[in-house]
Amino acid sequence: MGRRMDVITSWAASTAGLGIGMAVGKLGARPERPLELYEFEGCPFCRRARQALSVLDLDAMIYPCPKGGTRYRPIVKERGGQNMFPYLIDPNTGVEMYQSLDIAAYLHKTYGRGSRPLSFRGMRGVAPLSTLASAMRPTKGGRAVDARAPQEPLELYSFEASPYCRIVRETLSILEIPYLLRNVAKGSKKRKEFIELSGKMMVPYLVDPNTGVSMFESGDIKQYLYDTYAQ
Repeated sequence: MGRRMDVITSWAASTAGLGIGMAVGKLGARPERPLELYEFEGCPFCRRARQALSVLDLDAMIYPCPKGGTRYRPIVKERGGQNMFPYLIDPNTGVEMYQSLDIAAYLHKTYGRGSRPLSFRGMRGVAPLSTLASAMRPTKGGRAVDARAPQEPLELYSFEASPYCRIVRETLSILEIPYLLRNVAKGSKKRKEFIELSGKMMVPYLVDPNTGVSMFESGDIKQYLYDTYAQ
């Protein structure tokens, strides 16, 4: 897929999701330690969990588990008993759980104002909007490719509804590269700190402690990740 079509379909996915994850909602207590989420891009269930993280302005260690992946999928099976995603671990409370709607409810109860917004309510199955968003990019972010593991996790400044951030998350997903997701949606109090670090308010922004590289631009980041980690 060429760069132009890559961006167009990613914008379409954001539009299909009605921009959920574009802005911060009502916040509650803040966790001392980042949450941990085992998931993969392209999975509509996983998108719901990431949307909740973005709306609640929560950072999380992301462990990509694409189809065919061998790096983190076995951990989920060992800890939870099933190869099912997303899988959330909260080291602050000891909670571990499957099911995207249960995860969203838990996050809003623990780190929000208690009740879920209307966009996070519904049947236990996949939300129609999330399914439609995944359908816009059916071959992206879902299946692993051969890649070497970094010594240290990378760091990505992002927010869920950004079409450009999606392109980078998909690449990290298929390469099975773990990263600390730092959500900086509109209204995030972390934006000031981010601007001091990067010099401007633009995402995605990738930091790779293994090489000392820090960079903007989704296309450049995607190429860098392939050049550095793909086999």
